[in-house]
Amino acid sequence: MGLTPIFQYNPQYAGPQYLEDLSTGYWFSEVLFTAVELNVFTQLEPEGMTTAEMAGALDMPPSGLGRFLQALCAIGLVVCDGGKRYYNTKLASDYLVAGKSDYQGDSILWRKGLRLGWQDLTECLKAGGRVNFPVEEEGPEQFAQRIRKYINAMDNIAKTKVEEILPFFEGLELKGEMLDIGTGSGAIAGGFLGSFPSLSATLVDIQEVLSYTQELMDKKGFGKRVYYIPSNILEPWSIAKEGFDLVILSNIIHAYSEEEISLILDRAANCLKPGGILVIHDFFPEHCSAKAALLDLNMFINTYNGRIFSGTWVREQLAMSKLYTTELIPLATDTALIFAVKDEKKLASLRLDAGTRLIAKIKAMGFGQVLPIATETIHVADWTDLRCQYGCDRYGQGHCPPNSPSPQKTRDALQDFSHALLLEGEPPGKMFQTQVLNAEREAFLAGFHKAFAYWAGPCVLCATCVANTTDGTCRNTRDARPSMEGAGIDVYETVRRAGLNLRILRDKGEFVRYFALLLLE
Repeated sequence: MGLTPIFQYNPQYAGPQYLEDLSTGYWFSEVLFTAVELNVFTQLEPEGMTTAEMAGALDMPPSGLGRFLQALCAIGLVVCDGGKRYYNTKLASDYLVAGKSDYQGDSILWRKGLRLGWQDLTECLKAGGRVNFPVEEEGPEQFAQRIRKYINAMDNIAKTKVEEILPFFEGLELKGEMLDIGTGSGAIAGGFLGSFPSLSATLVDIQEVLSYTQELMDKKGFGKRVYYIPSNILEPWSIAKEGFDLVILSNIIHAYSEEEISLILDRAANCLKPGGILVIHDFFPEHCSAKAALLDLNMFINTYNGRIFSGTWVREQLAMSKLYTTELIPLATDTALIFAVKDEKKLASLRLDAGTRLIAKIKAMGFGQVLPIATETIHVADWTDLRCQYGCDRYGQGHCPPNSPSPQKTRDALQDFSHALLLEGEPPGKMFQTQVLNAEREAFLAGFHKAFAYWAGPCVLCATCVANTTDGTCRNTRDARPSMEGAGIDVYETVRRAGLNLRILRDKGEFVRYFALLLLE
């Protein structure tokens, strides 16, 4: 039996088990923390170990260690060969073996260090802010060690994130000057320097950070292409205005207050050359909402002013600085991007495919999920109209069967499409159907000239449908669309094929989920 994905709350399935999973979530993280601290995965690489061998290497009794290794197997980090020898899974081998390029152990152990602050959550709520502060008697050496631990942790993450960011610049001949504000380890800038040899970089952070950043950048061979400006970014910047072709703010926005980040965004905009690009990379509530909300709470607990801001708010601030922006562009992981420019035409040079931008726009309309699917996964059956004819009091009205497209007509239409979007929403029906129409229009304006929507249930757009007409003919064919079921689409099977769960509701008070299908091309 698989693990329950804790962050994927599904109101149709949530019950005591969901609460149980939430309350025991720390069990998973404690096992991971301990395994990383003990270097278990590094010990197992590459030949594996028996329990006895691991017990000898760690100087621990084998009884508890065997149970611990079984727990690592259960959460997918270790596999056991015939009950005797343990090996890393690919995930553990790639990311949890010390010394490998994508090692995430420092980041994981930094997260462990945040536990103390979270244990003070009640006190933070009572106080209205942070109550756990750094030790005042911390000496220079201790401070430097803490900074290094933090930079190593952030470097683990940033090295993987930049690999998601760089593809948006494929085919673009980036050269000139890059500015990385709040650079941390310099990993984001380093990714760009490695991909674009004609770029040089100016890195800005406090002196205590930059001392270590320079060590890391020198090891990567970027020494002569990198300049360092030690600065508190809330103080006036000694940086040339309109001097940079690329400006980066990566995971900076959530570290400051609204007033502070407004200032930082405006200053970053002023640093752009007329043809430059500003890259905002951060957590946003519109993408991975649960993670963003919990990170926002983490900032409340562990920082002075940090908080999460919506992508909409950030784009509004950039517009006030006279910049043109993209929509919020979700990455495959838990963060997202906003690109901003002074010259709107410059956005066209980025590798932003129309589908990615369209999904971002439609998601912002209020849909729960917007999933790209292949039309071959849409299941068309010949039985669905029977449910309409025998079981629905709207049969024969408007665009309900038999006035809707037949299953064969739907099959024929799908032959002209290869890609579609599955849209998830919720009642009321009129609002959902209006959103679907808006999504279809947005797709058409984005260049998908064949865009066509099927939605959930009978059309409820017009309060006077049929009642005020003598022949029952629809008077709003511009906005009317067929229902998925009425056109022969098996909604349950199609949704399941898209990787979502959908169950039959037993009581009227249960949570209802609506789905619509938007054919694109």
